[in-house]
Amino acid sequence: MAAAAPIKTQEELARQLWALGDIVRLQILDLLPITPDCKHVSNVSQLAEKLNLSQPTISHHLRVLRQAGIVEYRKMCRDVYYWKNSDEAHALAESLRRVLVEDSELPSEGEK
Repeated sequence: MAAAAPIKTQEELARQLWALGDIVRLQILDLLPITPDCKHVSNVSQLAEKLNLSQPTISHHLRVLRQAGIVEYRKMCRDVYYWKNSDEAHALAESLRRVLVEDSELPSEGEK
């Protein structure tokens, strides 16, 4: 049985929701796999081609998603490959569910 997702602070949840609040970042996430399977991971060049955007633009958006903990990456050979951080996605979904569905509050940064 999987462990319960850790509850985020209000600040952590707000930062991740901000990172998700961009159409390009949502499009990138839609293309990324949930595991670092070599057959399905994507690098910046592949994502740029699929989305018809420049590599610097894709790199910027991936940096925002990495800093928010939403994607993971690994350097393999000469490229860096990306995939979704499924543990973080579950924690984010659980925290958002608590805010929207339950009567409980998320802790603020100082209360955690």
